[in-house]
Amino acid sequence: MRVERRLTAILAADVASYSRLMHNDEEATHAKLMGLLADGVEPAIAEHGGRIVKNTGDGFLVEFSSAVEAVRAAMKFQARVHELTTGDPEDRRIAFRVGVNIGDVLVEPHDIFGDGVNIAARLEGIAVPGGICISSAVYEQVQGKVGGRIADLGEQNLKNIDRPVRAYAVIWDEPNPTTRCQRTGSSVLSPPRLSIVVLPFTNLSGDPEQDYFVDGVTENLTTDLSRIGGLFVIARNSAFSYKGKAIDVQQVGRELNVQYVLEGSMQRSGKRLRVNVQLIDAKSRKHLWAERFEKPVADLFDMQDEIVSRLANSFGAQLVVVEARQAERLRHPDAIDLFFQGTACFYNGPTLEHATRARGFFERALAIDPQGVGAAWALIGMANVDLTVGADLLTDERAALLSAAEANAIKARSLAPNIAAARLTLALVYINTNRAAQGITECEQALALDRNLAYAHGVIGLAKFYMGRPTETEGHVLEALRLSPRDLVANRLMRFVGVAKLHLGADAEAVSWLRRSIEANRTHPLAHFSLAAALGLLGALDEARTAAKAGLALNPGFTIRRLRAAKISDNPIYLSGQERLCEGMRIAGVPEG
Repeated sequence: MRVERRLTAILAADVASYSRLMHNDEEATHAKLMGLLADGVEPAIAEHGGRIVKNTGDGFLVEFSSAVEAVRAAMKFQARVHELTTGDPEDRRIAFRVGVNIGDVLVEPHDIFGDGVNIAARLEGIAVPGGICISSAVYEQVQGKVGGRIADLGEQNLKNIDRPVRAYAVIWDEPNPTTRCQRTGSSVLSPPRLSIVVLPFTNLSGDPEQDYFVDGVTENLTTDLSRIGGLFVIARNSAFSYKGKAIDVQQVGRELNVQYVLEGSMQRSGKRLRVNVQLIDAKSRKHLWAERFEKPVADLFDMQDEIVSRLANSFGAQLVVVEARQAERLRHPDAIDLFFQGTACFYNGPTLEHATRARGFFERALAIDPQGVGAAWALIGMANVDLTVGADLLTDERAALLSAAEANAIKARSLAPNIAAARLTLALVYINTNRAAQGITECEQALALDRNLAYAHGVIGLAKFYMGRPTETEGHVLEALRLSPRDLVANRLMRFVGVAKLHLGADAEAVSWLRRSIEANRTHPLAHFSLAAALGLLGALDEARTAAKAGLALNPGFTIRRLRAAKISDNPIYLSGQERLCEGMRIAGVPEG
């Protein structure tokens, strides 16, 4: 038997807090609801060509042939219902929540079915009382046609829907701002967490022909920032509507419903190019971060890629710090808040104290969001903590910790296949468990997802070091530092090169790299122990012993035995170099264990 299908606009609505209202006064609530349906809802639906498919007791399902008419009908009856209930006591006031979607539905005489209907119902569930929530499919049809403005709420994980759905709130004009806020709800007006617009950069060169270059940097930066997990970035077309206009960042924040604004300028003079960029809190107008880049003009397109990569890496790192600082002030942090706090704590350095505190944040984040994208980031954080304690602090539980890190990294990759960081963490687990080639594969896949993931280049260099190819490590690390010269974990990259140089017998170069690593972050025990080894092999015994003591102050349980027991690689070239490292540590007075 042929099943009838058709493409339709679906409107789902229900009464907010219906159970409470009925519990308090069944007869009055029922009578009021029937009156609102007759006087406000049904006339608006009929006027805009809708068909009520069914009533559900506390709500109704309607189909329209036009998404525009569906939203117009919803706006009209929501305004009418608000007008009819203005004088009602707050605890007895009836307010509808509305969700609108477009879908190909299965049609029966008195019902419609399908994913499109389910999504409309779930959108209605996240709408505020008196509000309208629409899908991206509806947004594409109605933007600029229904009046008011449409606030982007970002991707939403809806119950029993296996993919995130981009949602929007319809906010229409109301003469009285107070009643507008009552009708739309304050949560609609709050921007999505980690939301940003990259405004068109200003061309200060005085040469209009350079506009194409400046616009290209802006557009590429928008694309690259959108790859940062959890970050919602306003599309290029919306951002470029502000080009050439006097900008008020608060107004931009309100109009685009974003938390942050990134703005900048570019100036080309002779053979030099200067870029200034600022990150601004749209609500307070406070400048959170500023950076200046200055590069020689050689190949414009290569330079554009490098500038964009540098900005994306710098912004991504700064975002962690800013969000962690703001999350500390929240009474009820969500999973992403806790993830940022844990990450900022983790960036302080690989000590047992920092690792324990960071893990606490990640575990709380996972408890709040055990299945969504927040769960993936929490699992990545937990994997990195176990990886650090097992691989860097070299505890006797190393094997169990790395096994736990691998399990969490694989689960994170499964939950969020497009998050490059999950693959990078898994790569580090593989590299530290004698599977360097698999680690390189994961790094390459991570870079395919995010070409600006600077640390992945350095991790490839580390993998080649364990594969007995220490001469190649420096090149990969230099590429990572070129992309992100102020990386929050640059100290680790520098240590990779320092130890590779020591394996090669270039002890003076090793000392230089390892000192740079320690200057970048003095809390990494392995950097101090490696520096002690290099100085010991050079015969600088007093300095070597001082470095060894600094390492032991950070990790008192470290011994040469634990370093040997790690068995990171069985490559003979690596093993020969590792013997040299151990001998240097022995000379410096590192405990044998």
